[in-house]
Amino acid sequence: MEKLVTIAGTNASGKSGLGIELAKIYGAEIISADSRQVFEGLDLGSGKVTPEEMKEVKHHLIDVVKPNDLFSLTDFQRLAYEAIDDTLGRGKKAFLVGGTGLYVNSVVDGYNLNNIQIDPEIRQRVLDMSSEELIELIKENTPDILDTIDIKNKRRLERACEKILCGDTAKRENIKRYETLVLGVTWPREILYERIRERLDRRLEQGMLDEVKNLRANGATDEFLYKLGLEYRYILMYLRGEFKNFNSFYDKLFMEIRHLAREQMTWFRKRTDINWIDMQGDPISEAKCLIEKFYNM
Repeated sequence: MEKLVTIAGTNASGKSGLGIELAKIYGAEIISADSRQVFEGLDLGSGKVTPEEMKEVKHHLIDVVKPNDLFSLTDFQRLAYEAIDDTLGRGKKAFLVGGTGLYVNSVVDGYNLNNIQIDPEIRQRVLDMSSEELIELIKENTPDILDTIDIKNKRRLERACEKILCGDTAKRENIKRYETLVLGVTWPREILYERIRERLDRRLEQGMLDEVKNLRANGATDEFLYKLGLEYRYILMYLRGEFKNFNSFYDKLFMEIRHLAREQMTWFRKRTDINWIDMQGDPISEAKCLIEKFYNM
């Protein structure tokens, strides 16, 4: 099998920066594994790399769909495979970098997904269901998948229920496509929380509120923004006057980002093949040793 390096980690862990630095060293290209960076215009809120950084290292799967468009795990895996195979086919190394655990696992583990077409009536039926109803439907039909999806992510629950209602309940064995080296990036909890706060402050100063205003003005629906979660959900709620003041909005958003970082860490800890990088030490040198051993360099 062809070889793939994966760099995964929590919010504000520095995984994107580490990925770029390593890609420059090895002449690699980066395939983004982020469920929000695939959308055009979701820049500050998603932590998207800057145009300058993309000039230094070629990135794939950024800005590939419009706001409001549906984008599934199957879509991501298909595009990721295409980008990775294209990169490897040109003699380049491919680095999969991101924090969306389901996206990372779908490529690294080779999820055997069925690209079933969803009937519009079924899709609307699912959209009208609450999270509790969706979870109950999954429990009644395919309870084993509850351990593989984020039950707090309503979009993930909806996609699972759509497949159930379409009769797609067969369990498929994974088909690994690449030999992978998985590097994990995080920090001690208190340092990570401070990094999250600093990044949140910086994004707000750079105009994250205006980004959401502009998205709405250009046609992004409130439903779409709300389902994105975190920054987009709570900024939307703030703009609609659902917080009593800026401080209450800020405190809630900061708490939710911290909570997601904990969930991401729990998700990635389930992988026994992750090589955890000490970000307080010399992460570049540590990662280089693992990468060069992996490639027999």
